[in-house]
Amino acid sequence: MSLSPLYNLLKLKYFDGSGNEIYAEEDDHNLSPKFQLESLDLSGIGQGGAFPKFLYHQFSLQSLDLSNIQIKGEFSNWLIENNTYLQELNLENCSLPGPFLLPKSSHVNLSFLSISMNHFQCQIPSEIGARLPGLEVLLMSDNGFNGNIPFSLGNISSLQVLDLSNNNLQGQIPGWIGYMSSLEFLDLSGNNFSGRLPPRFDTSSNLRYVYLSRNKLQGPITMAFYNSSEIFALDLSHNNLTGTIPEWIDRLSNLRFLFLSYNNLQGEIPIRLCRLEQLTLIDLSHNHLSGNILSWMIYTHPFPQQFNSYDFSSQQSFEFTTKNVSLYYRGSIIQYFTGIDFSCNNFIGEIPLEIGNLSMIKVLNLSHNNLTGPIPPTFSNLKEMESLDLSYNKLDGEIPPRLTELFSLEFFSVAHNNLSGKTPTRVAQFATFEESCYKDNPFLCGEPLPKICGAAIPPSSTPTSTNNEDNGGFMDIEVFYVTFWVAYIMVLLVICTVLYINPYWRQAWFHFIEVSINYCYYFLVDNLPILSKFGFS
Repeated sequence: MSLSPLYNLLKLKYFDGSGNEIYAEEDDHNLSPKFQLESLDLSGIGQGGAFPKFLYHQFSLQSLDLSNIQIKGEFSNWLIENNTYLQELNLENCSLPGPFLLPKSSHVNLSFLSISMNHFQCQIPSEIGARLPGLEVLLMSDNGFNGNIPFSLGNISSLQVLDLSNNNLQGQIPGWIGYMSSLEFLDLSGNNFSGRLPPRFDTSSNLRYVYLSRNKLQGPITMAFYNSSEIFALDLSHNNLTGTIPEWIDRLSNLRFLFLSYNNLQGEIPIRLCRLEQLTLIDLSHNHLSGNILSWMIYTHPFPQQFNSYDFSSQQSFEFTTKNVSLYYRGSIIQYFTGIDFSCNNFIGEIPLEIGNLSMIKVLNLSHNNLTGPIPPTFSNLKEMESLDLSYNKLDGEIPPRLTELFSLEFFSVAHNNLSGKTPTRVAQFATFEESCYKDNPFLCGEPLPKICGAAIPPSSTPTSTNNEDNGGFMDIEVFYVTFWVAYIMVLLVICTVLYINPYWRQAWFHFIEVSINYCYYFLVDNLPILSKFGFS
C-alpha cells in the first residue's frame, strides 16, 4: 500500500498504519501532500529505507511513531525542527547510526523522546537539557553512548522517566540526580559507572524505580535512599558493593522489589527488613551473608496477591532466577510475580516453618548454603509454587510426602543433602522430576533413584585363590619386588653418602671390611680339608 493516493486529502489529520505493509515514494520530490498530519503511526510497517519524503512537508505533527522500522541514514533532527508542536517522537529500534543530533534551537513542546535500540556511537550532547527543556520521558537505552551523563539533564525539571541503560557510560553517578524533583523512574543499569553510590537521592521525593545493576559500583549501600519512602523497586545487583544490608532499609516502606544479588555483602539479614509489608520479590543471592534466616522470616507478612502498578509498568524489568534459569521479566507480568532467592550465601540453621504462610510465592531458592534440619511440612501450603530449589545444603529427614499437592511445581531439587527415606510418590508434577533432582542423598531411596527401598544387600561371594592373587591377595609379588629394590638402593645411597661425608666412619668401615675378608679367608683355609672329605672340591 502506498500513501501517495492519500496526498489530496486536505483534511487528513490522523493516520495509523502500524503493522501494515506501507511505503511512500522516495524519489519523486515533486509530490507534495496537501494534508498536514497531527498524528502519524507507521510503527512496524515491515519496510526499511530512508525517511518517507512526505515528512519533509509536514509542520503540524504532534505525535510521530516510526519505531521498529529499519531506517537507512542518520538521525533526522529536522523532524523536530520543522514540527514545533511535536510532543511525542518514537524512533525505537530503527537501526539509526551516527551521532545523535539535537535541534538548533530550543524545542519546548517535545515531552516524549525514545531513541532506544539504535546504533548511536557518541556522547550524549551536553546541551540536551537546554534544547529539550520540556521532556518528561527520555529513553536512550541499548545504544553505544559513552562518556559521562551531561549536567544539563539535571535542569529538565519536568523529567519523570530517564532510561540510559545498556550503554557505555562511565564515571560516577552524579549526585545532582537527587535534585530532579519530578523524576520517578531511573535506569542506569548495564553501563560502566564506578565509584560509590551518590550520598543522597532523597531530594527527589517522587523517585519510585531505581535500577543501577550491572555496573562497577563499590563501597557500602549509603544513605542515598534514606528518605526515599516512595521507592517501589531498588536494583543494585551485579556490582561490587560491600558492607552489610543497612538497618534503615525499613524506611523504604513502599518497597516491593529488592535486588542485591551478585555483590560482596556480609553480615546477617537485618530484622527490620520484616517491616517491609509490601515486599513481593527479594534477591540476596551470591553474596557472603550469614546467620540464621529464621530471625527475619518469622516476622514476614504473607506476600500480597497483586498490586496496582504505576504508569511506567512497560519500562520495568528485572532479572531473576527461576526453574534454574536466569530470565528477564518485563511489563505487567511483574505485578503477579513473587519470589525469594537467598542462594549462594553462608546461611545456617533450619528452614523456618513460617515460609509455609507465604501462600502466593512462586519461586523459592535456598540452595548452596549450610542449612540443616528437615524440610518443613508447611511447604505443602505453597500452592502457587513453580520453582523450589533446596539443593546443596545439609538438610536431613524425609521429604514431606504432601509436596505432591503442589500442582504448579515445574522445577524441584533437593540434591546434595543428607535426606533419607522414600522419595515422593511419582504422581502429578513429581512424575516429571528426574534422578538429578534427588542425587547425592545417600539414604534416600525410591524412584527415580536406582536404590530400591527395603532391598537387602546381597552377600559377598567367597574369594578364591585367583581372586586373592588378582584383587585382594596377601601380597602383590610385583609390588614386593619394586619395593625391595627401591629400599635396597636407598640404603646403599645413604651408606655411601655417610662414608663420603664422615672420614672417621669411612676408616672404621674399611677396617671392618678388611677384618671380615681376613676372617673369611682363614675360615676357608682351616675348614677346606674337612669339606673335601664330603665331596667338595
